[in-house]
Amino acid sequence: MPCMPTSMDEQKLQLRKQCKTIRMELGEETRQRASDMICNHLAAWDLFQTSDTILTYMPIRGEVDLCSLLMLFPEKHWLLPRILPGEEGRMVFHSYDPNNLILHSFGMAEPAPHLPQVPSEEIHLALVPGLAFDRSGWRLGYGGGYFDRFLVDYCGVIAGVVFQALLLESLPHGAYDVPMQWLVSENGLIEVASKGPTRGSG
Repeated sequence: MPCMPTSMDEQKLQLRKQCKTIRMELGEETRQRASDMICNHLAAWDLFQTSDTILTYMPIRGEVDLCSLLMLFPEKHWLLPRILPGEEGRMVFHSYDPNNLILHSFGMAEPAPHLPQVPSEEIHLALVPGLAFDRSGWRLGYGGGYFDRFLVDYCGVIAGVVFQALLLESLPHGAYDVPMQWLVSENGLIEVASKGPTRGSG
């Protein structure tokens, strides 16, 4: 039996490799079918329906693809994150404009920097990507800490978006990690029991 990594960083590094492999082995057809089902679950969710300003993301490397929601609900105020160059771990947010997207070196499309910024306080619902989540709402990201830093001060509703194959029983987490309030996979929505301060609904 292989030795378990001794530090949390080492555990997360090993888990990232495993989860990336699992996600790619799902195959493009399975990932797209699951993405469509996740979009359907979100579209039918009453909290989604009543949220005006929603933070989403542009998918990379086989992530759940939520782009159809932007076309199905053009009346929503959709926001995308933009990583601030030279400022470790910080993101800002801009309104989604398909004609003003640029490719980040990480591989995802993000808003052009000349677009007006939108304060995070205006976000009603944050749809958060991740490599994996567990059933207590903890998230495994890519290691950059961008969403972690945003979520520490965010007071709206947080929903983690994940393929069912990457909804795990437990994940290592630290003092600065923030759990999701909701999880959505192709199997449906799960409300996660709150373990921290009560958050507002936006």
